[in-house]
Amino acid sequence: MTGEYHAETTSPSEAMHHRPDELPHGKKLRTRHVTMITLGGIIGASLFVGSANIIRNTGPAAMLSYAAGGLLVFLAMRMLGEMAAARPSVGSFMEYARVGLGRWAAYVVGWLYWYFWVGVIAYEAVVGGGMINGWFPTIPAWAGSLGLLAIFVCTNLFSLRSFGETEFWLASIKVIAIVVFLGAGTLFALGLWPNATFSISNLWAHDGFMPNGIGAVLSSIALVLFSYFGTEIAVMAAAESQNPEKGIRQAAKTVIWRVMLFYVGAIFVIVTIVPWNQLPAPSVIAPFTYVFSLFGVPGAEIIMGLVIFTAVISVLNSGTYSAARMFAALAEQGLAPKIMAKRTTAGVPAFAVIASTVGGVVATLVNFLAPGSGIYDFIMNSTGLVALFVYVFIAATQWRLRVKMTPEEQANLTLKVWLFPWLNIVLILGAVGIVAVMMFSESGRTQVWTSLIAAGVLMLFWPIVRKRIALKKENESLVMSSELDKAHS
Repeated sequence: MTGEYHAETTSPSEAMHHRPDELPHGKKLRTRHVTMITLGGIIGASLFVGSANIIRNTGPAAMLSYAAGGLLVFLAMRMLGEMAAARPSVGSFMEYARVGLGRWAAYVVGWLYWYFWVGVIAYEAVVGGGMINGWFPTIPAWAGSLGLLAIFVCTNLFSLRSFGETEFWLASIKVIAIVVFLGAGTLFALGLWPNATFSISNLWAHDGFMPNGIGAVLSSIALVLFSYFGTEIAVMAAAESQNPEKGIRQAAKTVIWRVMLFYVGAIFVIVTIVPWNQLPAPSVIAPFTYVFSLFGVPGAEIIMGLVIFTAVISVLNSGTYSAARMFAALAEQGLAPKIMAKRTTAGVPAFAVIASTVGGVVATLVNFLAPGSGIYDFIMNSTGLVALFVYVFIAATQWRLRVKMTPEEQANLTLKVWLFPWLNIVLILGAVGIVAVMMFSESGRTQVWTSLIAAGVLMLFWPIVRKRIALKKENESLVMSSELDKAHS
């Protein structure tokens, strides 16, 4: 078919149960759901809280770190968008890796992505449980964490729409908070806010714009990049929407201004209002909370605490969705237990949702029951390179699929990557460069080695999975041959 990427033939046993594109129109995500998931998907606690560490290490030049990281994310999303617009798929880049590079690539990137989100589910549950315990000391942190996991497994199990509606309102709160922050912050920095003075000079007045040198800017890109990971959720959600192609184009095209507005814009506001070397540590007070208190907003700490909690549970909600959809996609290709591919009449891969949440529960309980074992820390660290793995696979897959297309198919693409294949090379080299930079810090080295160990363990099982798939296909061929023989006789 013109303008599409052609998939490998799929055996009957690998066929999807209740495919999203076979769901009734009324059960799919609406355009407003996808729009808000696209807008709010990259806004998390890493922006509201973690940005303080980047600023304190880099100075006002933290804006460059966020901009450079955002550029790499934009390139990856554009490449993913080209593939997804031509062939929408809930499995997203895993499915395209299978078509372009082979089942081994789908196996690696799919399982690593699922593993990443299980780790995120555990992390956000632990953070959320801690916040609940801070507000209500009678509720143990572990109980708060398990309670949040139970709530969001239910919202994801009920229906696709319940996930979309929940995420719509959670993302709306985050977007409104950012817009208010940017508007008030700009007026404050320009001296147009009550009791404020013109403070743009904070960009260079304290040891310069780049006080710790270009090395600090480059090393911060590695940390920044992981703040952005999750933008691809919008493409996965768009594939289950009423208008997949429109949603995918919107997600891919708008990521760059979302990054620049929400992240780079927010960092600009912070470093112009507060001298970078006077910004409190996030363990003392979150940077957004501190700046809101400077605005003179009554109850700023409570308001921002609720916004940050919203960001945490939003990631928990979308993480459960992402992990479950990837698990189901793996099962559809014979790379995970077949039962994980089964969907309810509401279009939900129920077993995949439950299994993914169980993984998060186990990791959460390990944190509370055996904090000194190092297992929880290993899980968190070993997901550190997953974003880079995914981006490299996206670049390599899009490159491979574009080369295989005819000139007519290329001309009919509705979303296209420019300067092919030079931007693919930029993205791949950028990922390699980030890994090299990470090796210069102790925490970075830990993430690199633990991530490679996790990937290595995963690869050890590939020969077994490959053999099982081959035997399955052979048995199906024998059954089909036998049925044909009976028909002829």
